Amino acid sequence: MKLTKALLAATAVAIAGTAYAASHSDMANEMTLVSWGGAYQNSQQKAYVEPYLAEHPDVSVTWDESSAEAVAKLRAMNEAGNITWDLVDVVASDAIRLCDEGLAMEVDFDEVLAPGDDGSTPTDDFGEMLVSDCYIPQIVYSTTVGYRTDMVGDTPPTDICAIFDTETYPGKRSLEKRPINNMEWALLCDGVPKAEIYDVLETEEGQQRALDKLATIKDDVIWWSSGADTPQLLADGEVVMGSTYNGRLFSVIEEQDQPVAMLWDAQVFDLDGWIIPTGLPEDRLARVLDFVKFATDTQRLADQAKYISYGPARKSSAPLVGKHAELGIEMGPHMPTDPANAKNTFIYNYEFWADYRDDIDAKFQAWLAQ
Repeated sequence: MKLTKALLAATAVAIAGTAYAASHSDMANEMTLVSWGGAYQNSQQKAYVEPYLAEHPDVSVTWDESSAEAVAKLRAMNEAGNITWDLVDVVASDAIRLCDEGLAMEVDFDEVLAPGDDGSTPTDDFGEMLVSDCYIPQIVYSTTVGYRTDMVGDTPPTDICAIFDTETYPGKRSLEKRPINNMEWALLCDGVPKAEIYDVLETEEGQQRALDKLATIKDDVIWWSSGADTPQLLADGEVVMGSTYNGRLFSVIEEQDQPVAMLWDAQVFDLDGWIIPTGLPEDRLARVLDFVKFATDTQRLADQAKYISYGPARKSSAPLVGKHAELGIEMGPHMPTDPANAKNTFIYNYEFWADYRDDIDAKFQAWLAQ
C-alpha cells in the first residue's frame, strides 16, 4: 500500500510538471469545482472564478457543493475509476486523509504556485499553512458561536461554556452534526485543561466523557449539516445561540443586520484550501493547475477578503486586505486572527482528526441515534 501511494504521488507530480508546461490549447475548457456553498463559495466565485473566466472566456465552471462529503465521494470515485471532480475545497484534516490514501495529488508548491507579490517563494509565503504535501491553503477561518442579542437578557455570554448553561441561557442551541469542535468544547467545559484536550480525547474514556457532557444538552440541540443552517436559525429566532463558521456569522450580522453577536471565546482556528484529485486526464489537470496558480496568488487571496471575513493564507496577501466590496467597512477587525478576537483561541489538531476521524465519527453518530 505504501509503495502504491508513493508511485501514485511520484506519477502525479511528474504529470503535473508536464501538464503545467502545456499550452492553453491543450487544456480542457470545463472544470468542476467542489466547495461548501453559501457566502464562502460566493467569495470564491467573485475573487477567483469570475476574474479567471474574464481572461479565459472559452472556459466554463460548474460548482458542486459537496465538500462536506469529499472524502467519502472521492473514495467512491476512485473505486469506480471515474474522477468527475477537478478541484476540491476541503479542510486541512480531510486533505491529510486524502493525501495519506493517495486520493489527492502531491504538489511541488514552488513549481506550481505563483511567488508572492513581495518576491517570496510560495513555501515561504504560505509557511506553516502548508500542513500537507497535497494541500494548497486559501483561508484561515474559525468555527465559533453566534447568539441572539435580544434573547440573552442583560448578561450576554462571554464564555464558550454558555453553550452548556441552559439555566442562564434557556432555549435551543445549534451544533454541527459531527464530533469535531463539539468534543473539544465539551471536554473544555468539563474541566479538562486546553493543553490536555487531545491527550484525553484519544482515549475511549475521554471520548465517552465528551459525549456525556454533550448529553447534558442533547435535548436542547438542533444539529446542523450546512454552514447556512445556524445563521438562518438565528435570524428566525429558533435558537438562542449556535456554532458555525465566522464568515457565515459576519454575513448575518453585517450584511443582514440581524440582532446577532459573535462569541469569539475558544473559537477553533482551521484552514480551508484546495486538493487536486489524483487520476485526472492530462488536459483537465493542465487546466486545473493553470487556474490554481491564478486563484491562489497574492492578489486573489486578498480579494477574497472583500467578500467574507476569512484571513488569506498567504503572508503577502495580509497587507492588501481592505474594505468589504459592498458594505465599505474595514474587514480587518472582523477576521478571526484580529488580536481583539483571538484572545482565547483553540488550536485545532489536524493530525489528530486525520487519524481518529472515522472511528470517532462512527461513535458520535451512534450516540446521536440513541
